[in-house]
Amino acid sequence: MYKIVRKQELAENVDEFVIEAPDIARKAKPGQFVIVRISRKGERIPLTIAEKDPEEGTITLMVQRVGKTTFHLSCFEEGHVIPDVVGPLGKPTHIEKWGHVVCVGGGLGLAPIHHIAQGVKEAGNRITTVMGFRSKDLIFWEDKMKAISDRVIVTTNDGSYGMKGLVTDGIQKLIDEGEKIDMVITAGPVPMMKAVAGLTKKYNIPTVASLNPIMVDGTGMCGACRVTVGGEIKFACVDGPEFDAHRVDFDELMNRLRMFKSLEGEALKEFQKKHCGCGRE
Repeated sequence: MYKIVRKQELAENVDEFVIEAPDIARKAKPGQFVIVRISRKGERIPLTIAEKDPEEGTITLMVQRVGKTTFHLSCFEEGHVIPDVVGPLGKPTHIEKWGHVVCVGGGLGLAPIHHIAQGVKEAGNRITTVMGFRSKDLIFWEDKMKAISDRVIVTTNDGSYGMKGLVTDGIQKLIDEGEKIDMVITAGPVPMMKAVAGLTKKYNIPTVASLNPIMVDGTGMCGACRVTVGGEIKFACVDGPEFDAHRVDFDELMNRLRMFKSLEGEALKEFQKKHCGCGRE
């Protein structure tokens, strides 16, 4: 059983949960994730470990309310207990001293990027973080990224804060300034990661993407998280979740993510009808 120690709403439809999980906090490495089940008959959802505190024995998870389970979880408050949190799962990020690393996170992609950036910084790299959001009111964790980055560029689609444009505009700005970039690590919406990969490939900049496919068991048994990388089938839960972004078939990944959209929408509608927006049973 995993107690929620702290909870706060970071932005519209985005919650931060600090959960008591001492064993996971002790073992988790950048890039890894957990599988959470919030009720006995509930679905399993993969969530990235955004931060850990081995001394406090806690991990931090960010949750975006997009479906039945995440809306249900958003109704859990401090002191509430989550029955199942399994992890750490997935391969840790491969980290070495590259030089100048650009960490690119879009929206909830900041969760994996924060933990990865911490590890990359500890390895002695210079970090520029490019954070992308649709608008100012959706921005979160800018202070945390500034604390571990040498430079932070915030982009907003509507120009309400920072640089107007997309994260690719932020990367292009660095390239135009003559910055040598030795590695790019990106996480966020699939179209964003595809665009980042397209740009960096043009400039021959090594790029790693943290993928977010549909996942069930997190052990490679169910096959739900399969992705094609360099023409080969890989399972994100055990072979990833990070892969060479220049070799990922992002179009296939987008198609797979759309497969259950209508069913997810119906489940959420039914859930909200029964619970009037509150998930407590």
